[in-house]
Amino acid sequence: MQLTDILAQMGGLQSMSRELGISESQASSGAAALIPAILGGLKNQAQSQPAGMEGLGGLLGQLGGGGLLDQVLAPEPTDVSQGNEVLGQIFGSKDVSRAVAQNAASQSGLDPSLLKKMLPLLAMLVAGFMAKQGGDNTAAPSADTGGGLGAGLGGMLGGLFGGQPGGAGSGSGLASMLDMNGDGNPLDDILHMAGKAMR
Repeated sequence: MQLTDILAQMGGLQSMSRELGISESQASSGAAALIPAILGGLKNQAQSQPAGMEGLGGLLGQLGGGGLLDQVLAPEPTDVSQGNEVLGQIFGSKDVSRAVAQNAASQSGLDPSLLKKMLPLLAMLVAGFMAKQGGDNTAAPSADTGGGLGAGLGGMLGGLFGGQPGGAGSGSGLASMLDMNGDGNPLDDILHMAGKAMR
């Protein structure tokens, strides 16, 4: 099952379409085009953390944890400032967000300005969902709980996305989710194309 489908089942795409005044099918095609880049950014974060998956789990907690998902699902308008914080953390700059929106526009046929509005909401949905699956330590994990968080993320997502749950490769489930199409990192591909376009 794709992450887009999971977010749709949880009501995430409905919330986003209501908030942005678009149809659910637009929300779904926008999400399908944007989520690979968000996962790519999270994968880069996991690789840059000294503790790997546990470090990513701690970072998700610091950014708002499972509460990020709850905020988007709530009936009142979402404060996207936390979503922009997540994007700042995983993409590093607004230029990357713009490149991601442009790339998604070419894939989905949606307007880049709409996709830019979707990005922080989707970042909150994805980060919040992953934090909840990882046991949602909203505080940075201490040495003894960190392993549980990383193993929880890896094991649970491994089961969902066909990685090896638990065991020695406990991080492999999350790692496989972060590279669902198996071709390395989609964000790198987008930035590579954007870099060529900017030359």
